[in-house]
Amino acid sequence: MDRIRIVGGSKLNGTIPISGAKNAALPLMIAGLLTDETLILDNVPRLADVAQLQRILGNHGVDIMSAGKRPGDHEYQGQTLHISAANIIDTTAPYELVSKMRASFWVIAPLLARMHEAKVSLPGGCAIGTRPVDLLIMALEKLGAELTIDGGYVIAKAPGGLKGAEIDFAKVTVSGTHVALMAATLAKGTTVITNAACEPEIVDVADCLNKMGARITGAGTTTITVEGVAKLHGTRHTVLPDRIETGTYAMAVAMTGGDVQLSGARPELLQAALDVLVEAGATVTPNNDGIRVARNGAGIKPVNVSTAPFPGFPTDLQAQLMALMTTAKGSSNITETIFENRFMHVQELARFGARIHLDGETATIDGTAKLRGAPVMATDLRASVSLVIAGLVAEGETMVNRIYHLDRGFERLEEKLSACGATIERISG
Repeated sequence: MDRIRIVGGSKLNGTIPISGAKNAALPLMIAGLLTDETLILDNVPRLADVAQLQRILGNHGVDIMSAGKRPGDHEYQGQTLHISAANIIDTTAPYELVSKMRASFWVIAPLLARMHEAKVSLPGGCAIGTRPVDLLIMALEKLGAELTIDGGYVIAKAPGGLKGAEIDFAKVTVSGTHVALMAATLAKGTTVITNAACEPEIVDVADCLNKMGARITGAGTTTITVEGVAKLHGTRHTVLPDRIETGTYAMAVAMTGGDVQLSGARPELLQAALDVLVEAGATVTPNNDGIRVARNGAGIKPVNVSTAPFPGFPTDLQAQLMALMTTAKGSSNITETIFENRFMHVQELARFGARIHLDGETATIDGTAKLRGAPVMATDLRASVSLVIAGLVAEGETMVNRIYHLDRGFERLEEKLSACGATIERISG
């Protein structure tokens, strides 16, 4: 199994290209099931989760062609996928495929909308809390679907097709909003989704669906209205840049010191996180090519942060901020309000010598002058990269094990960091 070896102490200087957003690419690929014409997606990141979803869609009869490199392509430019669901030959998504990636459960929405039936395995357990699918099921039932759960599968039928409805989510849910949005595009009549998630990835998916002929208004606000249409067509769409990857590298620069241009990043996608970085002592400068982040000489100042749905501070950057605060001058508090059990990285950060105290959903981090390298283990997709950030400043050698978690969400992490002066390498086997 691959590992990442880091020797800490180097500042980061240079340019890091930001990849396409995983959290937009996955639902965009799934949206390809809504039409019998070809959907072309540009700037799709090369990630384990993307490859896994290609296998899942292939099981339904979807042909996916990955366009090869073109003259002048940069090595980090995302891939172009041609997704053709002309003939859906199977409306079942089996456990062995769905259990590997929770987002694959979302195929239930386009299958039900277009084929009027679906049989999708309930997703497997997840390291960060329960993340139930009850809100997704509620949304589909509101649209007229008949759902039963049998042998670990959700069996959904809509013999006459889905019908527009009012869907009011009891709590903000990104996955629920994606599912409701996709299902409603082909439903008869008007659907109004209230307490909808406002994340930029929702907006990106809605933009693509509108290009395909959907009639969606209000994406990016808490109320989304969808006028159902009889058919969607193909289109070409570019995946927006990954705000979590942007924030991760910005925190790494703040941690190590140095000066890095995050090429292709869009500041409005993560303003709350950038504001926290400035508060912590980093210099953040938006420019025509993205965002420049620097920290030269100034120490890291402690901050108090609570995670919140967009436009608040993202839960997916909570672990990275915690790594940054381990060397701040003073005490910081980070409160996790989105997912329970999302502090598994705390024990691993403690192996570096970090001083972190947990009290319910709040972590108190007492900054320490230095961290020391250690063997650590990646625990989940986003938290794992906090160990890399800590390793970049820790004295001596850090070995990060179980890095398949990192490969799910970060494209060529070690290559991007080493190009800016980090001593980091992947060790295979």
